[in-house]
Amino acid sequence: MIRILLSGCSGRMGQAIVSRVKDCENMEIVAGVDSIRNIAEAFPVYEDFASVKETADIALDFSHVSLTSSLLAYCTQNKLPLVLCTTGIAGHLEEQVLFAAKEIPVFRSFNMSLGVSLMQALVRQAARVLGDVCDVEILEKHHNKKVDAPSGTAIMIAEAAASVLPYSPHYVYDRTGEHRQRDSHEIGIHSVRGGTIVGEHEAMFIGQHEILTISHSALSRELFASGAVKAAAFMMDGVQPGIYTMDDLVRALSSYDELRP
Repeated sequence: MIRILLSGCSGRMGQAIVSRVKDCENMEIVAGVDSIRNIAEAFPVYEDFASVKETADIALDFSHVSLTSSLLAYCTQNKLPLVLCTTGIAGHLEEQVLFAAKEIPVFRSFNMSLGVSLMQALVRQAARVLGDVCDVEILEKHHNKKVDAPSGTAIMIAEAAASVLPYSPHYVYDRTGEHRQRDSHEIGIHSVRGGTIVGEHEAMFIGQHEILTISHSALSRELFASGAVKAAAFMMDGVQPGIYTMDDLVRALSSYDELRP
């Protein structure tokens, strides 16, 4: 039985994880950490990691960057593998993640969808073929409760394209303050917030006579919960300290039946 410490258990994604784990015979959530405790759970919920009394095998995090430092410290101290799904991590926090990965396995992804992982591969292929003749623009849409923009997934898609483009692109998030022609070496990233959109992403390769659009639409948070649970199972399969991504999970899914959907 894989014992999970769930960080951000009271949030939308946290609740999706709780629901998904209930259907897993080989997993259980032994404790949660969340500053909001207005949801009755079948496991104890603490306001901070220092208060956690239960023993876990892995930590799964869908919380907020304000908890990331204490989460990394807790996991490092307890030699606990970590599935890190919180977005908005940058700068000094990014350095902390890399430092922790020297001591523990850290699975990190801004998006836990296998479909998005495949979308990144398609974007890389399109950028190799069309990068010198098309402008690259990325559009992401999310619900009106999402606080960070652009989404971490949009950045992942931009980085997928940038990794194979024949030039070093720079990202442009807002053109309202600039009155100039579009730079051919930029990637435009645009955000839409409204209603209850779970998550939609488009990568557009815009040329003189054609437009290629590669898109992905998430229809339910269960999609991300399922991916996170698969990642947790993967991380318990004897992985060593280091950074792991969806690419590693996709490779594992082709080899291990127990990790399949």
